Amino acid sequence: MNSLILLENMRQIASDMVEAARANDWDRLVTLEQTVAAMRNSLAANDEPSSSPAERARKFDLMKQILADDAEVRRHVEPWVQHVKSYLGRLPAGTAENS
Repeated sequence: MNSLILLENMRQIASDMVEAARANDWDRLVTLEQTVAAMRNSLAANDEPSSSPAERARKFDLMKQILADDAEVRRHVEPWVQHVKSYLGRLPAGTAENS
């Protein structure tokens, strides 16, 4: 798949991930993250050189948008992760391992 098209698709999924994180839809967020991870691996393995300055600029812009969405997702996920860690830390010893 063309790397520009792949980045365009990754950008859309990153936006969907922000929506899922805002909605606390963790199952959807995980599914979307798995999809974007596979796309990222494909991009890393098969990226071809950009053919024009305009295409390189578009790729750069898409990557900046993806990173901004990633930061937004983290702002929603990190408090939830801390809550889970706090909850697990309050469980009696051995309880979390048996869940």
